[in-house]
Amino acid sequence: MASLCAPRFRSVCLGPSTGAQQLRASQSLLAVLVYALFAVVQHAEVVAGLVDFQASLWLTGFFMTGALGFYAVIRSGLNERLGSDPSLTLPQMVLGVLSTVGSYLITGPARGAVMSLMVLILVFGMFALRPRQARWLSVFACALLALAMVWKGATDPLQYPPAVEAVHLLFAIIIVAAVGTLTARMAAIRARMRGQKADLEHALEQIRLLATRDELTGLSNRRHMNELMAIEKARQRRTGQPMSVALLDIDFFKRINDTYGHGGGDLVLKTFAQLTRDGLRSTDVMGRWGGEEFLLMLPDTSAADAAQCVERMRSQLARLSADAIAPGLRVTFSAGVAEVGGLDELETAIEHADQAMYRAKVKGRNCTVVAGTLVA
Repeated sequence: MASLCAPRFRSVCLGPSTGAQQLRASQSLLAVLVYALFAVVQHAEVVAGLVDFQASLWLTGFFMTGALGFYAVIRSGLNERLGSDPSLTLPQMVLGVLSTVGSYLITGPARGAVMSLMVLILVFGMFALRPRQARWLSVFACALLALAMVWKGATDPLQYPPAVEAVHLLFAIIIVAAVGTLTARMAAIRARMRGQKADLEHALEQIRLLATRDELTGLSNRRHMNELMAIEKARQRRTGQPMSVALLDIDFFKRINDTYGHGGGDLVLKTFAQLTRDGLRSTDVMGRWGGEEFLLMLPDTSAADAAQCVERMRSQLARLSADAIAPGLRVTFSAGVAEVGGLDELETAIEHADQAMYRAKVKGRNCTVVAGTLVA
């Protein structure tokens, strides 16, 4: 069996989240439709003689070009590489503010209705902006509206009376400040919920690790090993490939504990776990079966190949210096290997491996014994 016990690597090609990208594209398309409806209403104002045709044409060209540009960027996936916000929420909202103020400048008598668009724009960012961005956008919108009102009041006082513009500005400040504050609070709540979600995910991951991993060695625990072997056994029945199991028991572990204390024993277990884990393929699984006993599962591996793998591990461990625990200490293990046939039960294979391991200890320890292929 080629490259037995050598790590296997597989390349994984990760692309952008298709579902999230489609949702962002749908939202951007919705924005395009809203701008299109806005253009229709604005054209109706032109027909009614409320808005200059050339001014309407320029403004429509501006916001429709911007909206379609954002949609094209998001639809192409380029937005994934442009920054931390793939939805491009803030730039889209800046476009909306500029378009709304532009509409206010040309709409004349019906300009009061344009103020509702500003609210719509700010609400659009309520579930995406950060608190600082929401505050900045509110200030930007109020300042731009104020400049527009002052300029029109000074240059066209007949259609934009200064007193009326002052009232409009006060209402705009109240509305934008209220919506901006609400948006900032929603953003803060979202940030807190993201933090809580991250903490919860971390806690769940710790619980999962505690449920599947041995705390001392970091290897799979007995319950998790049983689950993994059951999955592999089901796969083996479909493919017909062999599978082997091996039981490894550290020699004279009780003597190590008695001589060097539980701290020394724990260090031996950790060292053993690290050494064996580094020498396995990605498909192989080592678990702590109990005490100083470990179970190794080797999919697609015959008993003879499994024995070669275990022998290499045993030789490496025997050569490893354990002077960090005690000068001159050498750690070895005895192992039993059994192959699981197509109709065999896992319990039977593990029992045969256990018997082979016992024979290895009888033979003098620090060796590997193969039980042979099991027959149903």
